[in-house]
Amino acid sequence: MAEKFLMGNEAIALGALDAGVGFVSGYPGTPSTEVLETVAKYNDGSVYVEWSVNEKSAMEAAAGAAYAGARAMVTMKQVGLNVASDPLMSLAYVGVQGGMVVLVADDPGPISSQTEQDTRTFAMFSKLPVFDPSSPEEAYAMVGAAFDLSEKVQTPVLLRSTTRVCHGCATVRVQDERRVKPAQGFVKDTQRWVIFPRTSFLNHQKIEARNPALGDALGNTPFNFVDHAGSGRRGIATHGINYAYTSEALELLCAQAPVLKVGTPFPLPEEKMVAFLRSVDEVLCVEELDPVLERALTYLCGKHHLPTVVRGKRTGDMPTAGENTVESVEKALSAYLGVPLPQGAQREAPPPLPVRPPVLCAGCPHRGSFYAVKVAMKGRKAVFSGDIGCYTLGNAMPLDMVDTCLCMGAGVTIAQGLHRVEPDAVNFAFIGDSTFFHTGIPGVINAVYNEHDIVLIVLDNSTTAMTGHQPHPGTGKTMMGEVSQKVSIEKVLRAVGVECVKKADPLNLAQAVSAVREAADFHGVSAVIFESPCIAVTKPKPALRVDAAACVGCKRCIRELGCPALIMDGGKARIEPGLCTGCGLCSQVCPAGAIRAENA
Repeated sequence: MAEKFLMGNEAIALGALDAGVGFVSGYPGTPSTEVLETVAKYNDGSVYVEWSVNEKSAMEAAAGAAYAGARAMVTMKQVGLNVASDPLMSLAYVGVQGGMVVLVADDPGPISSQTEQDTRTFAMFSKLPVFDPSSPEEAYAMVGAAFDLSEKVQTPVLLRSTTRVCHGCATVRVQDERRVKPAQGFVKDTQRWVIFPRTSFLNHQKIEARNPALGDALGNTPFNFVDHAGSGRRGIATHGINYAYTSEALELLCAQAPVLKVGTPFPLPEEKMVAFLRSVDEVLCVEELDPVLERALTYLCGKHHLPTVVRGKRTGDMPTAGENTVESVEKALSAYLGVPLPQGAQREAPPPLPVRPPVLCAGCPHRGSFYAVKVAMKGRKAVFSGDIGCYTLGNAMPLDMVDTCLCMGAGVTIAQGLHRVEPDAVNFAFIGDSTFFHTGIPGVINAVYNEHDIVLIVLDNSTTAMTGHQPHPGTGKTMMGEVSQKVSIEKVLRAVGVECVKKADPLNLAQAVSAVREAADFHGVSAVIFESPCIAVTKPKPALRVDAAACVGCKRCIRELGCPALIMDGGKARIEPGLCTGCGLCSQVCPAGAIRAENA
């Protein structure tokens, strides 16, 4: 065994490689993204890796590989599981041949997500086993165990990590050699692989019979145990990263209590949980997101007629939302165990940090796109539906150009509903290039088919910027390092029936405004494709400067654009050269012509 200092996502990736994974697919989404990227980084050519166009496609492609006997893994974040839920629910009934692990990264907080949904609850809903690692070391071990279990019971297995495990780092012991798992190939069997209603009914019965025994078997693995066994009758039940928080909090409190650590929350490790309940009078459930353990332990108390009191989120002893911390757990355990907080924990709170709202980067082409639409629609009633990505930040002042944002691809279809209720407004839908391929295309087809009057604004910056600049079908590059044919957004739009398609450079203000006005005046579905690369993937131009003598101090550049490179200094505008990328948008806004290139 060798020791490596790894991020949790890297540990998961190496765990999959060392377990003999042969196929990995996914869609980028924080905090899961680095898993697939690490597989690609350490791929010796024996593993097929792809960024799929969305999570549903990734799930189905991985299922095909598992049908043929390969070990397959699919990666996504928690909201991506919603997109992939249709095939996954059916896969739970159909099953797989090779091992199939579904890595889903939950985001308590949420730190970078729309929701705080809990994949442990989804595991119960889909009736699939789920592993819940508490550290990068355990995440590495759980991947191999998940593949083994998947092959043994021939079903997909969920590996549910969370942000602090995904992005935490630790020294992990890894195998010296990778396991080789040759695929046997696809064996035709329509009774197994074709999901007939009768087959589903019979398989459902098998799943319900399998899961209780499977839960008890998993309960005897090293991932479920009782730790910090004290003499007290007040116990703690926890899971995942919260086990680390609980351990540290108990140490800070100089307290002891029996702690049940649940690493496989579904199927329930019932025998181990009941034995723990019999050993204590009360249990405090320290968990993030849903009260999964609290519900399970309450159910078991009723089922086995146990007098144990179960406390947690539903009793008000733990926060009902948000991310736990060592400090918040320490406070909860102090009240629960009747142990005073140490003097250091009662110190005066530090002053609040300065507020730093997220903004579009200096030189971001999306700023030009939003501003062009704003200028073009001045004096007209318009509604601006946004989407998931960097461009959600277009909602911030002074742009104030995102009126709605729901989920991936929803801006296109929300604009259609708004149009039918308020036909006198011009309804815009902003969508990024990667999101367009993810879930935008069906919405556009729906608009054309149902004759909705909307303006689609495609913000094409040639990458999947928000999650770390991953390739997509429009970039012409795959995760296997191959050059592929670029999929043209313009051709796709025209192919599905969008007749008015304009292309413009968002950093050329006059051209961009003209394109928007033409599209807005068109009756039916129209589109403007703003093409300009993300500043993180292209070489910046020389910084601009403000001629102080010419500047009239009107603040228009700052007031209308909100670029972080622009500041006021002594009543005059000034450009921070370390931030400016030379996009030139501010020079087109300045009424005095005071902003120019350094050599101008």
